[in-house]
Amino acid sequence: MYKTHLRLMSSLLLSICAFMAQMNVSHAEEAQTTVTGNMSLVGDYRFRGFTQTNYAPAFQGGFDVEHVSGLYAGNWNSNVAQNLYNGSSLEMDFYGGYKGTVPALYGTGYDLGAIYYYYPKSGVDSVSSFYANKAINNSEVYVGLSNGPLSLKVNYGISDYFRYAYLSGASLSTKGTTYFDLTYSQVIQGLIVGAHVGVLNLKNYNQNQFATSVDTGFAPLVQSVNDYKLSLGKDLGDNAVISASYYATSKRGYFQTDLTGIHAAGKPGLVLGFAKGF
Repeated sequence: MYKTHLRLMSSLLLSICAFMAQMNVSHAEEAQTTVTGNMSLVGDYRFRGFTQTNYAPAFQGGFDVEHVSGLYAGNWNSNVAQNLYNGSSLEMDFYGGYKGTVPALYGTGYDLGAIYYYYPKSGVDSVSSFYANKAINNSEVYVGLSNGPLSLKVNYGISDYFRYAYLSGASLSTKGTTYFDLTYSQVIQGLIVGAHVGVLNLKNYNQNQFATSVDTGFAPLVQSVNDYKLSLGKDLGDNAVISASYYATSKRGYFQTDLTGIHAAGKPGLVLGFAKGF
């Protein structure tokens, strides 16, 4: 099934890139496509509030291709904890979609797209025989709205959420898991002020194989978990930004730092970062 999702995502991204190339050829006199890149160094890679590197630093980077028509495609990468992703130490995200605005709604922007999370060698260099040949990946579609400093985005899982049920031996897939992301970002007196709240609703959460981390009581999961972020950044010029972000979750043991399930991955913490665009 995950190979099917990979083929679908690959076809989508190739179609977008092919369309961009065709548009560039037919409008060679104008700059139709913009290519940008980014890199960052952070004290901890947090995804939806939970550490992906066992509270260790991460080096991240990617690129984006955007066409004036609104079509876009991109790739983003980060190191991750090998014991969390069943032998993989790298996350590679591939995404594509379409962005536009609705003038009748005071210039509200919208974003429609899909994303595939890929972890090379996951399941090949498995952490134990129990997880042998069990690769981790994830596929989602999303829709977003933005206006001024506010943005709202909803992701919908079209596969078992990071193979959670498959890895746990649960009979019911977590396909259909949703994530709601409400974010505020504004420059105030030279500082980039940000706030975020996210809500994850795990599909088919009430299965015996699902539980919180051992160090938080090894309790059955509930359907939803929230994550929160407050951030402060400073633009240094030349597309360089330093930042400080504070993360917290409503249930710190909802996900764990590795596949053993012992330690909570959602402990509150301050993360420092440096990012550079080019």
